[in-house]
Amino acid sequence: MVTAFIMIKANTGEADRLRDSIETIDGVQSAYIVAGDVDIIAKAQVETPAAVKEIAATKIQGIDGVENTQTYIAMD
Repeated sequence: MVTAFIMIKANTGEADRLRDSIETIDGVQSAYIVAGDVDIIAKAQVETPAAVKEIAATKIQGIDGVENTQTYIAMD
């Protein structure tokens, strides 16, 4: 199992809507609105690193209102 944390920068005023959309993506365990350099942190648990890329690069970045993402894979 691969665990990843995806940092998401949202357009102004879009964080609540984006969090709700992100939480519906298969493989995303949770998503939190946070204060700091990013607006949302999502936790994903999937079978492969390729599945992490699919979630971050395709599904999350494909949502209107997402400016940027950075993905960190946990090393457990």
